[in-house]
Amino acid sequence: VLLLLCPLAVALPGAGGGAGRFWHLTDLHWDPEYEAAAAEGRPCPSGGGRAGPAGPWGSYLCDAPWSLLGSAAQAMQARLARPDFVLWTGDDTPHVPNEQLGEEKVLHIIAHLTSLIEETFPGTKVYAAMGNHDFHPKNQFPGKEHRIYNQTAELWRPWLNNASLSLFRAGGFYSEKLPGPGMRGRMVVLNTNLYYDQNDETAGEEDPGGQFQWLEETLTNASRADEMVYIVGHVPPGFFEKKRGKPWFRRGFNERYLGIVQKHHGVIAAQFFGHHHTDSFRMFYSDTGAPINVMFLAPGVTPWKTTLPGVSNGANNPGIRIIDYDRDTLQVLDMVTYYLNLTRANLMASPRDEEFPVWEEEYRLTEAFHVPDGSARSMQMVLERISRDPHYLQLYYEFNSARYDLEPCRQECRVDHLCAIREVDFTKYNECVKTNSSASAASSVWLLVFCMFLGFLSPQSVL
Repeated sequence: VLLLLCPLAVALPGAGGGAGRFWHLTDLHWDPEYEAAAAEGRPCPSGGGRAGPAGPWGSYLCDAPWSLLGSAAQAMQARLARPDFVLWTGDDTPHVPNEQLGEEKVLHIIAHLTSLIEETFPGTKVYAAMGNHDFHPKNQFPGKEHRIYNQTAELWRPWLNNASLSLFRAGGFYSEKLPGPGMRGRMVVLNTNLYYDQNDETAGEEDPGGQFQWLEETLTNASRADEMVYIVGHVPPGFFEKKRGKPWFRRGFNERYLGIVQKHHGVIAAQFFGHHHTDSFRMFYSDTGAPINVMFLAPGVTPWKTTLPGVSNGANNPGIRIIDYDRDTLQVLDMVTYYLNLTRANLMASPRDEEFPVWEEEYRLTEAFHVPDGSARSMQMVLERISRDPHYLQLYYEFNSARYDLEPCRQECRVDHLCAIREVDFTKYNECVKTNSSASAASSVWLLVFCMFLGFLSPQSVL
């Protein structure tokens, strides 16, 4: 009997050793009023008054209806019902004015999505981070105890140990060892909303909630215990690749975070964030320019077209992601991203059709970019490929919106994406944009001169 049970022990999630898999989902942004508005022929509340077709599975102008969230849950259950764990990196409420929400409504939405994830993955460990919309007023997270922290901690009690509950109530962050015997991995879940440049509550503070000091201590202790760490959060440092010069952190907070990653990179296996709704990544380098760490930004489930001024065509197809990882080292071995072609799903839906639409495999990281894994070194290879080869640049660009925006990524687009990926630091990012834009302008001038010269020499110039 014991011999028969041995293979089962190897196959159990979190059993330690070998390769494991987990889900990363982010930016669900449920719009509870979507269906009612569609039935009455009104624009959805999250659309900001923008009128457009409201399909049964959602609209690119709106946040996610419950049907879309149920579809995502069903797709995850069908693809990987028993992951080692789930990362859920926040933003649950719709993009509506504060006056249309309130503390109770925010907590009601968080509770409903918590139940959906619990029902989808019963008995599975979930590491949940708060997004900047998971508060009231939105973005205004304090670095101290608050009723919303307390209530959310209660909702997530099944996923948190006692130490995590206490930390979460005090500031919305926590750390726990990964489940399973022999596992030497640790999850560090941050409340980076404290560093968001739209957060007036923490604007004048050096270390809101003491989170930076706590993070340094946690990483130092992890190193002493021979652990490897995943850092998880919602709002990432650095810049938005779809709007030039748009950072998320305040400058001082950005510098502090970057310094911590550079100092403790040896114990950080990878970082997983959301907020953008887009699929991208960020590189971190040593003082000598060697790639030392990578942050993966997962696509959102909401298809909502951003209203951020200056962003062109900022919607996306809904996306979800599985990460393959080494249970011993936490090295990312591969990533598979799935997406829902929302246009096709809505066109194929019929009034009586109760079946969920098909979420397709969009791409596998190692196959799409021909790299061995998702390590910092491999992701540097991806960056170099999309920098030098227009084919890989366009491939990355289409993945960025989960195949919503299929327009060519030309020079300005190329600069915006490459500089955002390469430079998390404010000064270096600005230098990257300036240098590459100048080089682009110079190339255009020389090309124009060359073409004029050819035209001058051509037979037609005599006519």
